Amino acid sequence: MDHHQRNYVTRDNSKNQKRITFSGIQPTGIPHLGNYLGAITSWVSLQNNQSSESELILYSIVDLHALTIPKDAEMLRKSKIEIAIILLACGINPKKCLIFEQSKVPAHSELSWILNCIIPIGWLSRMTQWKTKIQEQKNIQSIEDIDISIGLDLGLFTYPVLQAADILLYKSTHVPVGDDQVQHLELTRNIAEKFNKLYKKNVFPLPQTILVPAKRILSLKDPSKKMSKSSPFEYSRINLTDSPKEISQKINRATTDSQKGISYSPDIRPGISNLINIYSSFTGLTIEQVVNKYENYDNKMFKDSVTEVVIQHLQPIQKEIEKLRKEEGYVKNVLEDGANKANEIAKRNLNEIYKIIGLYH
Repeated sequence: MDHHQRNYVTRDNSKNQKRITFSGIQPTGIPHLGNYLGAITSWVSLQNNQSSESELILYSIVDLHALTIPKDAEMLRKSKIEIAIILLACGINPKKCLIFEQSKVPAHSELSWILNCIIPIGWLSRMTQWKTKIQEQKNIQSIEDIDISIGLDLGLFTYPVLQAADILLYKSTHVPVGDDQVQHLELTRNIAEKFNKLYKKNVFPLPQTILVPAKRILSLKDPSKKMSKSSPFEYSRINLTDSPKEISQKINRATTDSQKGISYSPDIRPGISNLINIYSSFTGLTIEQVVNKYENYDNKMFKDSVTEVVIQHLQPIQKEIEKLRKEEGYVKNVLEDGANKANEIAKRNLNEIYKIIGLYH
């Protein structure tokens, strides 16, 4: 997967500290192409390009965050194992990083409470993601019309604090994020800075943003929106576990225009431009190279080509998923081992924090 090796843009790189990278993924539904080409391939690339053996990478299945929208208990249990299987099948290597369930490390919740006690409500009120979620749930036209009095559950409002605790607990120095999480990482930096000043100790490094230059993969049904696991329209996304037949059907039904030829214009031709992005991501060709190659094709012929490269790329991953589904004991052992190692670091750091704030002698 050489074409997925990425050049990362890192802000305020800390040269004198041990590099600790943290990132998390929610166990909500099967990951789709957008998740794969964004977070997952970035995680694989980061672990494979570690600068030294002293570097630490932690990837957490953030199951506590998943509770902000209540789930069936058995479904959540299965989803956690399934997301672990998919991450391993995509190339996450437990010998190069720690992969673990957030809820198996109680210090995440403990630190979250401590941070809650020093954060002004105004900081959380300015976050846009909870507003976007409420907007989607309640079909509100403008995000400007949303405030905390409109059916907002506390968990959704305060989950950026738990997210900050996830990151700061390990004294993380680097966090890979997509555009939609940059604001939350800035909040994490603000929280770390406030804690350090309040207790006059440099407890937490200010984590740096790793901006991943991933192409934005859009809904196949409505290319004005991102591809999403939460969309009620199954044909809007390609899941990593979709069969070749399902992939073919979804791409063939993808919304495009009636214009002849293939050209890239996200504003004027969002549907075909989205397919060009997908083809480019899987082949390593630039947008310009894809357009030059297919400019005389009609939409149907180009959709067939996109279908072919997606199926070809996902087949080995899907074979590995099927193999790991039969080895659930191994997957659980990987998660348990990751949680044990994460707990060692978390307990040590939390004990230090408890002493600083006066809970321990």
